[in-house]
Amino acid sequence: MLAAARSRPRRRPRRHSFGALLAAGLTLVLGISGCQGIAFGVANLGVPKSSRTIETSVLYDASHGLSLDVYRPESAATRDVPVVVFLYGGSWRNGRREQYRFVGRRLAQQGVLAIVADYRTAPETVFPGFVEDAARAVAWAKRHAADHGANPARVYLAGHSAGAHIAALVGTDARYLAPHGLTPRDLAGVIGLSGPYDFEITGYEDVFGPPAQWPQAQPVAFVDGDEPPFLLVHGTADTVVEPVDSRILAERLHAAGSSAEMLWLPDAGHIAPLAAMHSPGRQPSLLPAIRAFVGSTGKD
Repeated sequence: MLAAARSRPRRRPRRHSFGALLAAGLTLVLGISGCQGIAFGVANLGVPKSSRTIETSVLYDASHGLSLDVYRPESAATRDVPVVVFLYGGSWRNGRREQYRFVGRRLAQQGVLAIVADYRTAPETVFPGFVEDAARAVAWAKRHAADHGANPARVYLAGHSAGAHIAALVGTDARYLAPHGLTPRDLAGVIGLSGPYDFEITGYEDVFGPPAQWPQAQPVAFVDGDEPPFLLVHGTADTVVEPVDSRILAERLHAAGSSAEMLWLPDAGHIAPLAAMHSPGRQPSLLPAIRAFVGSTGKD
């Protein structure tokens, strides 16, 4: 169902180049200078591959040439390992999965089967194409989790920024998983990091198309009680996506009888959750919250 209009004016995510923004944030964390490629490269080296961790790439959507990377934790032999499918941000226009190896490796260290999935971005596709891609990645994870030593009943969908928006839509709007014989409740949970869930789309017409379909892009509009549990993480000093977006989504979920946990990162900005994937000590509450939410064991 669609939500009633509210008096609070929506604000849109600021039009930064996400790759440059993330690279700048990682540069500050890592104490380096240089281009985006160097920042991402050092970030990935900063979370090295374990000698006992299996990493592999899989083509999950041949029709669109989309692949995903699988990071198998050392504990996968138990067959009850949770799965976290991660969607990166990029203003729905940018991003590549190989830039986020540090996220996949860090999540695998938490005792989960981590999957970092590519999806189509504008101008290759417009809304809802990238949401449909995410649903296909979830369906792949459900079908193949056991092949990689994990539990298909414990598939979580996570994302940062635009990726969090996409994850929230898959977790609230049942239309995306339905073609795969799944419902939002077939997800074990959704993890949203710095996500826009109730935002102004003006300025993103190249991504979301004509105004008539903009209401369909708001995750808060589809909360009706059939959602899986949500973990929403937001920095209180985020100037790219308003922290109030996470609070409003949590309130809508609670009002509908669904479960939502909020983790506020004090005085933290938009990139803080990703920076914590590289350097957990910068936000020491993040990884324990994720482990508790998905029911895994691991280490920072």
